[in-house]
Amino acid sequence: MTTSSSRTKEHALAHYRAEFPIFEEKIYLNSCSLGALSTRVEQRVADFHSMWHARGASAWYDVWWEALGELRDGYAQVIAARPSEIALHASVSTATAVLASTIDYRSRPRVVTTSLDFPTVAYQWFVKRPAGVELVVVDSPDGISVPVAAIAEAVDDRTALVATSHVFFTSGAVQDIKAIARVAHENGALCFVDAYQSVGQIPLDVHDTGVDFLCAGGLKWLLGGTGIVFLYVRDELTKELVPTVSGWFANERQFEFDLREIVWHSDARRFEQGTPALSSVFTQLGGLEIIREIGVPTIRDVVSDLTEDLITGAQSAGLKPKVHPHPDCRAAIVMLPHDDPGGQVKRLADANIIADARPGHVRLSPFFYNLKEDNVAAIEVLTA
Repeated sequence: MTTSSSRTKEHALAHYRAEFPIFEEKIYLNSCSLGALSTRVEQRVADFHSMWHARGASAWYDVWWEALGELRDGYAQVIAARPSEIALHASVSTATAVLASTIDYRSRPRVVTTSLDFPTVAYQWFVKRPAGVELVVVDSPDGISVPVAAIAEAVDDRTALVATSHVFFTSGAVQDIKAIARVAHENGALCFVDAYQSVGQIPLDVHDTGVDFLCAGGLKWLLGGTGIVFLYVRDELTKELVPTVSGWFANERQFEFDLREIVWHSDARRFEQGTPALSSVFTQLGGLEIIREIGVPTIRDVVSDLTEDLITGAQSAGLKPKVHPHPDCRAAIVMLPHDDPGGQVKRLADANIIADARPGHVRLSPFFYNLKEDNVAAIEVLTA
C-alpha cells in the first residue's frame, strides 16, 4: 500500500482515503458496483443504533422523521433539484414500479429504451406487454454508446416514455440526456433517466436537462450502500400524475390511518411507498456528507484524471480499453476486454485488488479515494 505522504502528492482529495478502512489492506477499484465504506458512515449508523437503544420508536417523531427530510434535501442538492421533487425508495425497481403505474398507455403504448441500459430500466415495461405496452429497444452500433439520432428514430406520437441511462453501466459512456429529453418532449413523450452510475461523480442539474424523472441512490457513487434511492419527479408532474402502486407514505394524512381515502401529497412524496429502512437512511446521510463536502465538480475533475490515467496505462501495457472515444463522454468506468474476465478478477483479488467482471470484460472504476498507483498495480496484475 502507498504511504500517507505519497498519497497527498497524488491529488487534492487523496487525504480522504484515510476515511475508508478498506485501503489499509486492499486496493479498491469497484465503486461502480458498490462505494467503499467510510468511517463517517459507520459513525452515522452507530448513532442511529444508539438512538434506537435509548428511545426506541419514540425517536420516530423528531430525530428519525427529520432525517428523512434531511435526506430529501441532500439528494436534491446533488442534482440541483428542489426537495419537493424528491421521493425516497428502497431501490430503482420500486421507484420505477410507482412511476410506471402513473402513465396512461392507451393512446401511447410505446416505451423506448436501449440495449446498453441496466435491465431494471426495461423490466418494468417489459412485463407490461400483455397489457399492450410496446417496449422498443434501440441497439448500440458499437457496444459503447447509442446515438441520440437512433433514439429519435424510435420515438413517435405513440411513445409514452423514453427510459434510459445517464451513464451506461456496460461501457461508462455518458449520454446527452438533455438532447434525449428534448427528443421525447418534441414527440409529446416523457423522459426517465437512470442516473445510478452518474450522480456523485458527474455534476448534474436536472432542471437544465429537462428530464421528467430521474433515479439514483446510495449503492455506488453516493457512498450510501444498499437499500436507499431517490426518485426525482419534475414539480409540474407531481400535481398531474396519480400512482396506482402506492403505500402509506404517499398519503399526506398518513397518521389518520384512514383506509378509505388517500389524500395525496402535493409534492413528490406521493410517489413514495412504505416506511424507509432507517439504517440505510443514516448510511446515506453519512455518504452524502462527504460528497457534498467535496463537491461533485471537484470529484469529477479528480476522477476524470484518474480515469484517463487508467486508460492510458492500460493502452501502454497492450490492453485495449473499450471506452467512449471522447474523454468528456467518459465516466469512471473502464471496460477491459478479456476471454476470462472472472478469472482475471480472481487474480486481482489474490493480489488484494478488488474489481468486477461483466460479460467479456474486466471492469475497473476509480473514485476520488483512489490513486494512480492503484491503476498501476491493477494493470501489472492483468498483464503479468
